[in-house]
Amino acid sequence: MTAEFYDTRILQGSRTRIVLDNGKLEEIAQVPFQGASVRALFGGAWGFVTTDRVDGLGQEIDLAKRIARKIGRKEDLSLAEAPPGRSVLVPVKRDPKDLSLEEKVALLREIEDAAKVEGISSTQAVYSEMDLVAHYSSSEGLDLESRMTRMGFVISAVAHRNGLYQTDGEGRAGVGGLELFDREDPIALARQVGETAVALLDAKAARGGTHPVVLDQELAGVFVHEAVGHATEGDIILEGDSCLEGKLGQRIGSELVTVKDDPSLMLNGYYPFDDEGSRAQETVLVENGVLRSYLNTRETAARLGGVPRNARAEGISRPVVRMSNTYIANGDWKLEEILEELKSGIYLAGSRGGQVSTGEGIFQFNAKKGYIVENGEKTQLLRDVSLSGKILETLLHVTAVGDDLRYNSGRCGKSGQLVPVSDGSPHLLVDRATVGGTG
Repeated sequence: MTAEFYDTRILQGSRTRIVLDNGKLEEIAQVPFQGASVRALFGGAWGFVTTDRVDGLGQEIDLAKRIARKIGRKEDLSLAEAPPGRSVLVPVKRDPKDLSLEEKVALLREIEDAAKVEGISSTQAVYSEMDLVAHYSSSEGLDLESRMTRMGFVISAVAHRNGLYQTDGEGRAGVGGLELFDREDPIALARQVGETAVALLDAKAARGGTHPVVLDQELAGVFVHEAVGHATEGDIILEGDSCLEGKLGQRIGSELVTVKDDPSLMLNGYYPFDDEGSRAQETVLVENGVLRSYLNTRETAARLGGVPRNARAEGISRPVVRMSNTYIANGDWKLEEILEELKSGIYLAGSRGGQVSTGEGIFQFNAKKGYIVENGEKTQLLRDVSLSGKILETLLHVTAVGDDLRYNSGRCGKSGQLVPVSDGSPHLLVDRATVGGTG
């Protein structure tokens, strides 16, 4: 497609955020928002305009067109065809509007109080809620609208003894209403956070070395998001900053590993259509260890092939290639069987973040905690433990995939933007990995 093209995205809604810090109400805000962004493509250049207005965007469309024409490039820029999205109203089972702000504060206070087990020195709890109406239209005739509510909460706790500090935290978020709080049991989760932070005070400091390891669903999910998902993003590929460039159709991992990205799943990364109006559908990135697809916008798909459905933006920012709900598909191993197969090694659980170089193909993640495994049984609790290595080597060393897929919610940062995502995995057995520690 080389003809002049334009599209508009209009966002309207409201955000609610409540923060409790050691029982003190630090923040309470309920703020409406609205805005629009306009893109115009002419030749090989984009014009991009944002505005607080949401009606009568003719002036903004004309301005975006003028910008694109003025920039101008000799080479045309094409957009791949995409399955058009559909308008959607996401139902809410328990409407958060039925609770007053005071009742929401009381709910959050109950969650925070549950984390204050003996030995905890400080706690924080956050409640977030957003109502969003998104309208997309384009010069190709698309006219789509989605309406949804997003909910979330985060609880964290710090334990302190004799100069040693240990922390734990958990967060849950998703599409829908207050049913999130019924589904996730935040009171039990908060109590677990407090107990874990205290238990880590008595944990053994991990010793570095090469070990066979089992990754729990959270750490394995972070691995697949950071190390695999980002490396398949079309713009990263085109920038020459991915270890997976040029590897479509090649084996990059164990035949036990299948990786998918699916924005149609009703998880935190859900959307009915992306920010170019493309229909949300599953993309199989890795199938039985073979790299099958990249993630694309219409622009990157025109250059790399594939189906565009992963253009995303924070608010009215410019859309870029982003993940949605990215996960390793279930295998058929029970956790007990995986631990028996491990025999002796390290079990790593949870994630405190880390870093990845998609170009060099290396990563380093910090786990929340670990366990020494002896004769297939978890024994000594470990703190300050990390996992590092090469992405492709680690994928090839996966020797068992569990049948207990679980998803985690979060927000992913890229290009100065944050968008809601989920990642997930069953338990994984990696027969050779580098474990770091301070012991």
